Amino acid sequence: MPTESALKVDADHLRRDAFLYVRQSSLRQVFENTESTKRQYALRERAVALGWPLERVHVIDSDLGLSGAQASDRDGFQSLVTEVALGHAGIVLGLEVSRLARNNADWHRLLELAALSRTLILDEDGVYDPSHFNDRLLLGLKGTMSEAELHILKSRLQGGILNKARRGELEMPLPIGLEISLSFASFFSSVKSFAGRSNEMSASPRSISARRFPDDGIVRQITRLSCGSLPPTHASLRS
Repeated sequence: MPTESALKVDADHLRRDAFLYVRQSSLRQVFENTESTKRQYALRERAVALGWPLERVHVIDSDLGLSGAQASDRDGFQSLVTEVALGHAGIVLGLEVSRLARNNADWHRLLELAALSRTLILDEDGVYDPSHFNDRLLLGLKGTMSEAELHILKSRLQGGILNKARRGELEMPLPIGLEISLSFASFFSSVKSFAGRSNEMSASPRSISARRFPDDGIVRQITRLSCGSLPPTHASLRS
C-alpha cells in the first residue's frame, strides 16, 4: 500500500530531476559534525525509494561551511532556486528546513517558486507540496522556527561575550608585535619596540633604500629592519 508521501509523487514529478541540498554552517561543523553530513547525503536513498533513478538525483553541496542566514553568498542555493524556477526540479530534498535557509525571505521565495512549478519539498519528516495550503502553512512555520532558532543562538553567544567583557576577562586577538602579560610591563615594552620599527617601516621603500641600504637588496634589508636579522643569500645557500 503506498504511503502518503508516495501518493504526492506523480509522473510529472518523476519526469523531472531530484535535487539534494547539503549544507553545514561552518568549516568546523564540516570536519566535526560528520554524522549530520552523512545523514544529509543519505537522503538520496529517499529519492530513489520514491521512484527517481540514482543518476538523476543531483547533489548540491557547494555551500558546505557557509551560513544559511543569507542567500547572497551561497552559489549552491542560488543554483537550486534557478532549477526550481525553470521547472527542472521535481523534488527538492533537505535534511531539515534550516539546511535550505535560515532566512524567511529566502525560504518563502523558494516556496513560491516551488508552488508555481509544482516542485515537491522533502525533509526528514515527510514530503510536502507547496501548492497545497496545509503543506505550505506547515513549511512556513518550519521556516519561521528556523530563523528564530538562529536569532536565539546569536543572542546566547553575544550575551556570553558581553558578560565576559564586563568581568574584564574577554581576550581579543592583538595586532602583530603586541602581547598580553599579567603585569603589563612586557605589554608596553612590546608596544614601544614595535612602534619604533613600524615608524621606520612607514617610510617609502625608495627613501629606505636611499638612507639605509643603497648597495644591497631592498627586500633583504626590509626583512632585517623588521625581524632583526638578514635572510640568507643565494650565494650563502650554495656554499
